Amino acid sequence: MNASGFPSDIETWHSKEGENHRGYARKVLSDYLQTLLAHLGGNCTCTKCSKISIRDKRPHTNETNRTQAYADVGDDEDLPSLRFVHQDDTDRILAVIRDCVTFPKFLYHQHDLFRVDLSHNNLTGEFPNWLLDNNTNLDKLVLVNNSLTGPLHLPTHSHQNLTILDISNNFFHGNIPIQVGAYLPMLWTLNISKNDFDGRIPSSFGDMNSLWSLDLSYNNLSGEIPEHLAKSCINLRYLVLSNNRLEGQIFSAANFNLTNLWRLQLDGNQFIGKIPECLSNSSSYLTVLHLGDNHLSGRIPSWLGNMSELVDLKMPNNHLEGPIPPEFCQLQNLEVLDLSVNSISGDLPSRFSPPQIQLVHLSKNKLKGQLKDAFFNSSSLVTLDLGYNHFNGGIPNWIGRLSNLTYLILSHNNLEGEVPHLLCNLERLRLIDLSHNNFSGKIPHCLDMTALHGDFSNATEPMRNEEYVEFELKNASSSKRVAAMRNEETIEFTTKNISYSYQGRVLTYMSGVDLSCNKLTGEIPHQIGNLTRIHTLNLSYNNLNGSIPSTFSNLEQIESLDLSHNNLNGKIPPQIIELHYITFFSVAYNNLSGKTPDRKDQFGTFEESSYQGNPLLCGLPLPKFCDANCSPALAPKASTDIEEDSNFMDMDIFCISFTASYIVVVLAIAIILLSKLSLKESQGIDADDRRKVESLVEGNGLHRWQLSDFQILKGENVNRMNEVGSDFCINPKVVKEGPNSKVGFGFVGPDYKAKSESQLGLEP
Repeated sequence: MNASGFPSDIETWHSKEGENHRGYARKVLSDYLQTLLAHLGGNCTCTKCSKISIRDKRPHTNETNRTQAYADVGDDEDLPSLRFVHQDDTDRILAVIRDCVTFPKFLYHQHDLFRVDLSHNNLTGEFPNWLLDNNTNLDKLVLVNNSLTGPLHLPTHSHQNLTILDISNNFFHGNIPIQVGAYLPMLWTLNISKNDFDGRIPSSFGDMNSLWSLDLSYNNLSGEIPEHLAKSCINLRYLVLSNNRLEGQIFSAANFNLTNLWRLQLDGNQFIGKIPECLSNSSSYLTVLHLGDNHLSGRIPSWLGNMSELVDLKMPNNHLEGPIPPEFCQLQNLEVLDLSVNSISGDLPSRFSPPQIQLVHLSKNKLKGQLKDAFFNSSSLVTLDLGYNHFNGGIPNWIGRLSNLTYLILSHNNLEGEVPHLLCNLERLRLIDLSHNNFSGKIPHCLDMTALHGDFSNATEPMRNEEYVEFELKNASSSKRVAAMRNEETIEFTTKNISYSYQGRVLTYMSGVDLSCNKLTGEIPHQIGNLTRIHTLNLSYNNLNGSIPSTFSNLEQIESLDLSHNNLNGKIPPQIIELHYITFFSVAYNNLSGKTPDRKDQFGTFEESSYQGNPLLCGLPLPKFCDANCSPALAPKASTDIEEDSNFMDMDIFCISFTASYIVVVLAIAIILLSKLSLKESQGIDADDRRKVESLVEGNGLHRWQLSDFQILKGENVNRMNEVGSDFCINPKVVKEGPNSKVGFGFVGPDYKAKSESQLGLEP
């Protein structure tokens, strides 16, 4: 016992084998737990210890080599959660403490601790190197997810027993001590990720001959990878240096002995040069290779196809070029492939269809040709992103066999033909982007057979928070590996006219259909209204006709709805105001008529641009009021619109002003002529001539202007407007309907001059 009444050596808590095994363990723990909890009450934020119980968790079998006993302090969230695990085979106890903001004082008095786990607290202060100094037998120290700060303090003397040190997800900063390898030579696992360490990676890491896992990701480390590390850490299985500021060549062949690597993550740095050929020496074991978000160049090496164990290959956002090697067809275990945002060209390898592939990202490259038989046998495929390439031809029939397909991105290509009804067979499909292609024909009416019509919030297993897991990847099941990979997956999708990147858990809730910028015809199927869980729907820039289905009021989760630039007619369904989550709405440039939706809820926020380009549409926010028959009637112009509408005149006002002007002009001419006649008479002009002039005026025989109805002029007819007289003519207002189309709206007004296309600043 120490001064606090708590045993100074936790390892003196033993359990006996035999019939009294369970009872003895319970008695020993029961004797000391109250003392421990009372002592912790003065050292943690939690001060109440009102409920204590001991539960033996040993399985009821004849095996007695392991006993677990838990100390529960009730379900009051203010109380600490303590767990003690006693193992007979090692005679050691693991203590896990929760909900403390400072290191418990009793830890300062311990000298034979074996493992300490203080993860997921709000611990503040600096690195507790005193734990290493006081406990020379300490094997594992885990301080994950706290608020610790300051530099990484090394122990006073070399610690020969510490094998696991995990201080990830804190606020440690400064340089990594250059002698870390000498003072912690026996480390097996070192994780200092998600901190603010800077400076270079110490070369002394190469002195850790037993090192299996090294994670320095998400810091501000700079410089190159030390040659001593790459040459001497021959047992290294996991090397994760992602998201730093490392630079230079990745590895040199002369100093590379990391032939046992399982996982290599160097993404998010500033590495240059080609993919090093020395990595081919790890082809027998490498399962994860991440080289994305660097400045790598050159061709994709064919020897990557020889990595038979490769599961996850990511090299996006580089300057890679050339074709995808045909050797990739040999990657039978490949589950994730991301080569997006490069300059990769050529066709996809013939019959490239890894049977285990689940996530494919090849967008923003220069790939071409038809899809043909690529992915024809990839029934496990979940994500297929081939957007922003030069693929042509139609969507192949094998698409209907991808029963697990959830995200299909084929936008910005040269694909053509009809949107295949086979898509309706994909019951898990919840995001479709076929925009900016040349698809024609009608929209499949059976899209409501996909996951877009139901609640898929639980369709994907929720992604767990990143935890401390010892070497799980190598022996983990495929479902666990891909779950972790999908948590990192990013998909780009346009909604509300803005391109967003969706990742992780947010992506699992995203759904949408984008068929914009194609040549689709026919009516919008009313079944689209059954897609009750869809978040975005974009059918703009097509040739769709007919009315807006009233079933659209069922799109209860819709946030963005774009039907603009089509040939839709009829009225906007008034029930559409029931879409309470909508934040973007556009039916602009159609042939819709009647009244705009009531300005209630979200529809009270939409501006004139959401409805413009529909001449027969009236009501706010348009400047046209509706008459009793819900037909457009121009509203009086507000003072703020005078300058904008100065080229337009109400027809009633025009008729009145024209009649008055006409009378005034006729009278003025008559007065002038009469004055001249009077002058002639005074000078002896013949009275017969005067009577002829008076008769001409009184008989309204003067030549008058001839005004015709205003017209809608298109394209080549615009130039003809220059031929109209200078006193009254057509004033064109040119509106861009779509790509390369121009429409002129004629309005009659006094002294208005027509302008040609060149005068209007339009492209020829």
